[in-house]
Amino acid sequence: MARTARHETSAGGVVFRCTDRGPEFLLILDSHGNWGFPKGHVEQGEASEEAARREVAEETGIAGLDLVQPLGVLQWWYHWRGDRVHKRCHFYLFQAREARATPQGDEGIVECQWCPPAVAAETLTHRNARALLRRALPAASDHCATAVG
Repeated sequence: MARTARHETSAGGVVFRCTDRGPEFLLILDSHGNWGFPKGHVEQGEASEEAARREVAEETGIAGLDLVQPLGVLQWWYHWRGDRVHKRCHFYLFQAREARATPQGDEGIVECQWCPPAVAAETLTHRNARALLRRALPAASDHCATAVG
């Protein structure tokens, strides 16, 4: 008998900080060897923006975040323990008020790294994460130019 698809909703943050060279983006390395952005499940009754903030804090230790804008929803399919899963992940662009990111090993995060946009684009494992970075870059760049100017 064929199983039906399971649907999951997650939320995550594309986090940047402003430097004298422009924005740098926070990437995480998970325990599977994938570089990406912090994300995780939306809890029952939790708004997706709230979940994105919580997941960033849980995975990187960064709690001081200012919302810049929503970035939209990424969707993908994968298989997990015999189930076909349809994942929808709501992403938000946040500016970090603090620069110190600490990988939270109990969350499966091996490393956190701040990267300029070109390095981030080369480092990100998945194509949809690179597309998300391209979507976030103009707003982050404008935000940093305004903050410096």
